Amino acid sequence: IYYTFSDRISAKIQDLFKIDEKLGEIRTVGELDFEHIQSYDLEMEARDKGTPPLSGHCSLVLEVVDVND
Repeated sequence: IYYTFSDRISAKIQDLFKIDEKLGEIRTVGELDFEHIQSYDLEMEARDKGTPPLSGHCSLVLEVVDVND
């Protein structure tokens, strides 16, 4: 099984996060600014390597906490 972000996620948001294709682990690679965006809705897909490949979809809601206040 390998994991990817959905095609519906904008390139700008994909530049902020990295997904490990084998583990599905998501990490930040860009700076998240609470003042700019308070939450992100990340749509992801898991797909196997069968013939035909089967896939599953899920949505991850990530809420940014303002640590300055």
